[in-house]
Amino acid sequence: MSKFIFVTGGVVSALGKGIAAAATGALLEAKGLKVTLQKLDPYINVDPGTLSPFQHGEVFVTDDGAETDLDLGHYERFTSIRTSQANNFTTGKIYYTVITKERRGDYLGETVQVIPHITDEIKRAIKSVSDGFDVVIVEIGGTIGDIESLPFLEAIRQIRYDVGRENVLYIHLTLIPYIRTAGEIKTKPTQHSVKEFREIGIQPDIVLCRTEWPLPPDVKKKIAIHCNLDVDAVIAARDVDTIYEVPLMLHFEGLDHLISKKFNLNPNEPDLSLWKDIVRKIKEPKNEVTIAIVGKYTGLKDSYKSLTEALIHGGIANDSRVNLQWTDSEEIEIYGPEKFLSDVDGILVPGGFGYRGIEGKVKAIKFAREKRIPFFGICLGMQCAVIEFARNVCGLSANSTEFDLNTKEPVIYLMERWYDYKKESIEIRSENSHKGGTMRLGAYPCVLKEGTNALKAYGQKELSERHRHRYEFNNAYRGILTRHGLKISGLSPDGELVEMIEIEDHPWFVGCQFHPEFKSRPTDPHPLFKAFIGAALRERRALFPTLETDDREASRGT
Repeated sequence: MSKFIFVTGGVVSALGKGIAAAATGALLEAKGLKVTLQKLDPYINVDPGTLSPFQHGEVFVTDDGAETDLDLGHYERFTSIRTSQANNFTTGKIYYTVITKERRGDYLGETVQVIPHITDEIKRAIKSVSDGFDVVIVEIGGTIGDIESLPFLEAIRQIRYDVGRENVLYIHLTLIPYIRTAGEIKTKPTQHSVKEFREIGIQPDIVLCRTEWPLPPDVKKKIAIHCNLDVDAVIAARDVDTIYEVPLMLHFEGLDHLISKKFNLNPNEPDLSLWKDIVRKIKEPKNEVTIAIVGKYTGLKDSYKSLTEALIHGGIANDSRVNLQWTDSEEIEIYGPEKFLSDVDGILVPGGFGYRGIEGKVKAIKFAREKRIPFFGICLGMQCAVIEFARNVCGLSANSTEFDLNTKEPVIYLMERWYDYKKESIEIRSENSHKGGTMRLGAYPCVLKEGTNALKAYGQKELSERHRHRYEFNNAYRGILTRHGLKISGLSPDGELVEMIEIEDHPWFVGCQFHPEFKSRPTDPHPLFKAFIGAALRERRALFPTLETDDREASRGT
């Protein structure tokens, strides 16, 4: 029988439930247990695929093509699991399933209600991921008190009766504010949050207290008394320098011991040596580089969450700190790239949609190409690199049909017909297709060419990477672009779809149509990010061959 851990949040949103759940999974894996994680989101959208990044952060994509909440990225980065559609359910997805069943006649004339039909469907979704795992960690989105999350809370209340109390544990994450003017730590918000949780019918087993300051024993005792808990079940979740320190912090607080005791699991100490090494390389690196991220969602860093973490992983692989310089591509359109990019060691242009900020990205890529700065283009970033090369090297009035339907030279276009390796069938799409059905989503194979930076990075010719895009490299221009020096370094197995491009006469200039950031982990940095940061570090050392880390910092005025 699988054990179930439910992670909820109270007081305010954005406390870090996803990281708390993922770090808990990392701790249990370090004890030798098989763990999986799931996110239940209370919004009515079927998935976050059409939500603005400013609304919900990045959309994380799984191998099977699911568009999911960004917390699934945390799950994959902290544990060994590969998530799928079954690891993320929304209210919309649950209701859609129930309504479909009702229309089909599955309920045989019953009045369809939130209880039991919606709650039963939620419980079915939770149990669907449990086979073969020792522990299932389920994160409930939203905040206790939100009306839209009530069906999920009722479902997890009921599930303890379905699987037995001994197989269920509730972790509640709250905020412990510090009032600076009074010099006091306040526990009342946590007390009220737990009180509201108990009114729903759930007594938390563990309370994680998000706090800037250490929790004195008397404060922990106060929380325990008012929340009907043992003192050791009140755990300080202190702010840390890096999220990869969270498993170490939670272990120090005894979280894994409490879980093992509750579930009668392996009492052995977890092996956290790998996490300690990761934290050391982040906090005390031997090297340092600065990478500019040129995008249009720079005001909300969660829009590029997997990307920023993958860059950190590339730094870990090179024992290097990666300083991120967020650069708005619309600012580059106005003021030019020199003002923002002259002092960076590498330039990355990430994925995205829409015309806004595109010309700034093209200018940044031209600057990287001409100034021989290591460049990495991802999805739209690769497409912009193709446009830039076609314009400024090949002399074409090039563009993408995403930005200009009437462009004379559509080097990037909406591919209407291609072979889908997952479905083993021909896919067809057009401008009139629904937005939710026009993208290449999920993992697709790629074959690399000999003598390329891509092959050097991966160390293997065949690979699989995750996609999320509608527009493709137009093969009609493959000839003229390659004759001028653009190298096609990666293709689909049938040779029809361009997956990777490079420029030969450049220290490191690579673009990929897929999203490698989705498969990067601190324990296993993605090869392309490892190579990109390595190239940035190599070029920096070429500029300052005799400088040590402290001298290099001084040269930047840091």
